[in-house]
Amino acid sequence: MTIDFDAARQIMVDSQVRTNDVPDLTIQRAMRRVPREKFAPAGKAWLAYADAEVEYAPGRWLLRPRDVAKALHALKPRAGETALAIAAPYAAAVLEEMGLTVTRLDEGDLKTPPAGGYDVLICEGAVSVPPPAWLAALGPEGRAAVVVRDGPVGKLRLYLKSEGDLGWREVFDATPPVLAGFEAETRFAF
Repeated sequence: MTIDFDAARQIMVDSQVRTNDVPDLTIQRAMRRVPREKFAPAGKAWLAYADAEVEYAPGRWLLRPRDVAKALHALKPRAGETALAIAAPYAAAVLEEMGLTVTRLDEGDLKTPPAGGYDVLICEGAVSVPPPAWLAALGPEGRAAVVVRDGPVGKLRLYLKSEGDLGWREVFDATPPVLAGFEAETRFAF
């Protein structure tokens, strides 16, 4: 059986992105061009366009296409900006297609990103708490999209840095698995 990945990509954008409040044509165009199947594990390329998270390495997951699109829409990335993509190979490729300069952090210590003063930060897995170093890596007016999850459902938080202060708001519910090493600490209580 041969899969027409170009057709699958178009259907993904039409059925999972456009219908979920992502009207940004720049995001849609980039997602129509980036071959998501290249980030799926060997022999599982057919999962790339499903409405599901796809494990691409042990403890690492691609967000659902809808969630990637909504996260990017919340971040409002612009060509010429710098981005840090943490365990986010597909989001990194989409951001590059949109004209951003992307630093990828896929291996080693994910909790300690390279210094940079990034305009945009995105992670495709959930974390119980974003490491302080991630948010410290944002430059002035920097934005970060991170799913915070400590239970059955997580929330994508949009962090905004302004004049040295950092605030956040919840944007939408998401249920990606928690990245390995980013689980909530278990506490003993009587």
